[in-house]
Amino acid sequence: MEIKAFEVEEWMNKYEDDAKYNIAETCVESLKVGELLDIAAIDRGEFFNDLAETKLTYGAIPGSMKLREQITQLYHKKKTIDNVIVTNGGIGANFLALFTLVGPGDEVVAVYPTYQQLYSLPEALGAKVRRLRTEPEEGFIPEMNKLSSLVKSNTKVIVINTPNNPTGACFGEKVMQEIAEIADKVGAWVVCDEVYRGLEHNGSYSVPSIADIYEKGISTSSVSKAYSLAGLRLGWVTANEEFIKECFKHRDYNTISCGMIDDALALIALKNKEKILDRNMKIILENKKILIDWVNRTEKISFTIPNAGTTALIKYDHEMESEEFCKRMFEYNGAFVVPGSCFEFENHFRLGYAPKKEVLVEGLGAIGQFLKTI
Repeated sequence: MEIKAFEVEEWMNKYEDDAKYNIAETCVESLKVGELLDIAAIDRGEFFNDLAETKLTYGAIPGSMKLREQITQLYHKKKTIDNVIVTNGGIGANFLALFTLVGPGDEVVAVYPTYQQLYSLPEALGAKVRRLRTEPEEGFIPEMNKLSSLVKSNTKVIVINTPNNPTGACFGEKVMQEIAEIADKVGAWVVCDEVYRGLEHNGSYSVPSIADIYEKGISTSSVSKAYSLAGLRLGWVTANEEFIKECFKHRDYNTISCGMIDDALALIALKNKEKILDRNMKIILENKKILIDWVNRTEKISFTIPNAGTTALIKYDHEMESEEFCKRMFEYNGAFVVPGSCFEFENHFRLGYAPKKEVLVEGLGAIGQFLKTI
């Protein structure tokens, strides 16, 4: 199987460790284990004593029952543990859902800019992928007439990502309903990467999941972004029971189970989701104000203000390809962002605005310094 290089991951791997000002990260400022325990009011000594006595077996193959029960609470419509399968992170959830659904000759429609996995993986699996590009003038929301024109009678899957990486756009319930209606007309599935769900700027989980809206809706998510726990490598797929059964057949070949310790810590996080999300939304909304102010006073820089998540796609008005722009800036002063070319969106760069406040301020200052040199 031939597959394209994963541009954003290769860029991160190449430069991240040497970055002086890293505002390319997409998680809200990551939690330490001790911080998670403090949020949950769990005694550290007791926890680590219990951990020392934990026998490291495979654990519950589908994910523990308690964890899956907590995951079901994230959805607006009633779900059971039979609607959930636990995976190795959100990227594992996307892979499992698409690997289960897509084969050679299948017709797939993907909305972009987005996480490259969502269209490059179906292409590698042999599908014909038609892509719909969203535009800043439309708030990076897919235009329904354009989407309808791409969806054919034999379309098998529509792939979307909301809240969106890299744009920070959140589709809203009406748009999600319209996408579901377009899919339903031809019997297509809808796979929605919802890894930033919970970080809607007008209120956590204010928009229903595609798994709430549509019988053939498949939600993928994780504790990485909204819960600041990317190091746990714990994600999930939520869908109707029959599809989850199909996922198990494919999952057995590459996962077996997720780590017991990851499972236990993710359970603690989801049991305390309100506290973690309150902490994270405070960081996001304060930093968003800083970002908006910086854009407004920086020449030849503009953006569509995000309404969810942690990322923004910044436009620069300079005659320079985005990879060269970002590389020259990195070499100049160590400011690290992701070129728009990684999302097939030139003359832009993606930044993450949810690290510690001082990291964001210093990073934006470094970008401003570089801009004065070009």
